[in-house]
Amino acid sequence: MSTATLNRSVSADEAEILALGADLHKAHFEKDPEGIAAPFAPHAVIYDLEPPLSHDGISVERKRKWLATWETPIELTAENFKVVVSGDHAYGYGYLRMSGTKKEADRPISFWMRETMCFERIDGAWKIVHEHTSVPLYMDGSLRPAFDLQP
Repeated sequence: MSTATLNRSVSADEAEILALGADLHKAHFEKDPEGIAAPFAPHAVIYDLEPPLSHDGISVERKRKWLATWETPIELTAENFKVVVSGDHAYGYGYLRMSGTKKEADRPISFWMRETMCFERIDGAWKIVHEHTSVPLYMDGSLRPAFDLQP
């Protein structure tokens, strides 16, 4: 996440949250499952692309298995990510592009998702307590993911 996406000065809390996002993106690029799990609260509610419908916290082992399916580093790029802080709670939303090459793919992939995160200051540090990632579906009866959309 980049402060360049914000059109105003950011508060110290917003800057900490954006830095947390940058660390999360770096952990994906480095295929570091512990680094991916680090910014999440232990029982964060996760609605990501992988079944089931929700996860209770981040499983380092589940992340390790998923990371092993990638041939290349995983690049995450945030676009139009906005952060709103109120006391010890905050939320952020925007678009997230995931790029890289899966081991079973014959070409690189790159697609945009919608991303919403809720944060809570726990013991003085911001933690992700909720994450919702989604890809729109075409409503033409095909239920195809709309991987061709861009912000």
